[in-house]
Parts: sequence; structure tokens; C-alpha cells
Amino acid sequence: MAVCEFHLTQNNVLEKMISFTAIVPEGKTGPFPVFYLLHGLSDDHTAWTRWSNIEAYVRDLPLIVVMPNGERGFYTDARDKPLAAFETNLLKDIVGFVDRTFQTIPTREGRVIAGLSMGGYGAIKVAVKHPEMFCAAVSHSGVVNLASRDWVTDSDWDREWRAIFGTSVKGGPDDIFSIVEKADRPHLPALRFDCGVDDFLLDQNRAFTAHLTKLGIPHEYEEHPGNHDWLYWNRHVLETLQFFCKKLGLPEFAPASYL
Repeated sequence: MAVCEFHLTQNNVLEKMISFTAIVPEGKTGPFPVFYLLHGLSDDHTAWTRWSNIEAYVRDLPLIVVMPNGERGFYTDARDKPLAAFETNLLKDIVGFVDRTFQTIPTREGRVIAGLSMGGYGAIKVAVKHPEMFCAAVSHSGVVNLASRDWVTDSDWDREWRAIFGTSVKGGPDDIFSIVEKADRPHLPALRFDCGVDDFLLDQNRAFTAHLTKLGIPHEYEEHPGNHDWLYWNRHVLETLQFFCKKLGLPEFAPASYL
């Protein structure tokens, strides 16, 4: 596998230079499906290659892995920051560049998306909002219930979230609980998510699986020993690869062989 870091010009919706990391098969003939892998709030596009074994895990797979830099933007087109359109940047600029540059399968059937924490939220959100783009989505330890409160205090956190989501998230275009309620369910991507039993986001993930179950939306949900850390994500991204290989029709992937 080749690991590449791309630095693009400011010709994008953010109107600034942007970067992403890609893992690309060597010695294999495409076209290849693409796995978009999103980072968390305090990370950037290098986090997955620095802190996990993702390169080793995919070394034998006919699969491109793309890791964009979503900064602290929650993969959302910010309400009060017009040049912080991170959802559009991902779907238009990054996906567009990847499909023009590499030998990809440039359709829904050739794209999957996953992430951790902020990226777990982003992966589920963009996939259920844009089911024509992705055939499957996975969240690890996702911040899935951002609609649980309004961002109205003067704290640093609330000011940051308010600039992204507005004063109230519930029922809006970034509330995944609301999105799945309104979705064209037969066309939703395959969904899977998990969380550690010691993770501070466990209750959010339990609420989301209960919500999907109530709506009758098929999904996979698991809880495992662990916390909100790279020990957990490095281990359980293996199950994501197994899930995606099945959805993409790739050779069977055996997580146990890497443990």
C-alpha cells in the first residue's frame, strides 16, 4: 500500500488549502471502492495513520482509504461561519477530487464511510442525509445525539457549537435522530455503530439504537469493554472493515487474524 498526503489548492467551498491522507493499493488493478475514514474533534487527517494500524489492516485489500481533515467542524455546513462548510467540502470537494484522481468506483455501491467520536457522528449523518453517496456507514463512539440540548450559554463550548449548529439542533438538518425519521428507509445505507461500556457517550449510543429499533430501521449495534480512546478504536475498526468488505463484495476479512 502507498500512503499519500495530499495538499489541495483553495479552489473549494472552504476557500483555503485543504489536506487529506490516502492509503492506495499498489500492484493491483482498479477500479477500487473507497472507504472514507473520519477523525475526531481533537485530531486531523493524520490521526488514523498515526494512532492506529489502519495501514496494516488494509494492506491486502483492493480498497482505497481516504482520511479528510474536518478540523473541528463536525462535518457540517456551519450556520454562522459561511466558509466552514465541512459537509459540502467532504461530499463535493474531497469525493470529487478522489473520483477524478484515482481508479475508483464512483457510485454509491463503491463508497463507504466511518469515523470515531465527532467523525462517528459525521459518518452516520452524511450517509443518512445522502444515501445516494454511500452504501454503508459505521460510527465508533459517536457523538450521535447532538440534539440533546440547546447551545445557549456563554461558555466556550456553547459558543463553538452554536456557530456550527445554531441555537437549537433538535429537528434540524444535522439532527440524525430527526433525519432517520424522515428518511426514505428502503434506500438508507447499511448502518453499524458501537461504543465502549466505559465511554462517556454510551448513553447517547444506547438512545440512538433504541430510536432506530422503534422506527424499524435495520442496523447493527454493539457494546464492548473499553473507553473513549485509541486502544478501543484501533481494535474495533477491524470489525468495520469486516462489515464493509461484506457490503462491498470484497474478499472475506478476518479481524481475528490481526489480534
